Amino acid sequence: MQNQAATSYSERNFQPVVEQCAGCERIVEESDSQYCQSYLQPESKWRLGICNFATHAKPEITVATIRINPLKAAKRASAQKV
Repeated sequence: MQNQAATSYSERNFQPVVEQCAGCERIVEESDSQYCQSYLQPESKWRLGICNFATHAKPEITVATIRINPLKAAKRASAQKV
């Protein structure tokens, strides 16, 4: 399988990585060019946001706090006990 992967890089089926891919562990360097070993077109993976193959970028998770009315919460809790 490694021979097939090396052949596909040398045939240039893979497109070079974009600058957002810098620092990713999936980058393979061959003949002074860098290629993604997981995806043929790295540019299209970054078009909609973060690449799901990226090992160096993590999505930002925002936690929203919701204020709950304590009277309504007590009524809902007592209604479920019945």
